[in-house]
Amino acid sequence: MSRNERISMSVIRRLPRYYRFLYDLKENGVTRISSRELAQRMHLTASQIRQDFNCFGEFGQQGYGYMVEQLYHEIERILGLDQLTPAILIGAGNMGRTIATQMHFERRGMKLIGIFDINPQIVGTSIGELTVLSEDEMVEFCQTNQPEMAILCIPKTSAPGVVQQLTELGIKGFWNFSHYYINDAHPDAIVENVHLSDSLMTLSYRLQQKD
Repeated sequence: MSRNERISMSVIRRLPRYYRFLYDLKENGVTRISSRELAQRMHLTASQIRQDFNCFGEFGQQGYGYMVEQLYHEIERILGLDQLTPAILIGAGNMGRTIATQMHFERRGMKLIGIFDINPQIVGTSIGELTVLSEDEMVEFCQTNQPEMAILCIPKTSAPGVVQQLTELGIKGFWNFSHYYINDAHPDAIVENVHLSDSLMTLSYRLQQKD
């Protein structure tokens, strides 16, 4: 087992937050910061921050702290944001269109290269610099352009067949808004499930507890 395979998902899920905070520090002209100062800004503990960073190497010096820009680029590299993974989006309805236009994929290590839909009223329209293609064109497109990731903005009922087809075409990762649990049928797929309703219901619970 490699060192990275032993790193917990809780640590990995904190990396994007570190990345955002370090970006803001860098943009505000901060060149160096201690783990204590970073912990205060992020509402974490200094020991937690040091433990997280030590999972990936030695990035700071005791009594000196972290060089902000250097640490920012190290986390960028760890997250794979210094490379662009080709991605396609399936489902160009309201959610898909919003994601395609608002996510700024290239800042997050992805390059959106294709958008697909089954609705004839949507196929042929433009979203940003891309023209929405029919799902009938997906096989040829993937064989030619070899995307590695798919964003699923489709109904749960449509997802099983689409996911099966995409995995056969070499898709390795899914950003999944469909509520279909991909790993049941495809245990080797790399999946990030997004349930916006879960977040809203969690907020509802917290509000009720406060009352």
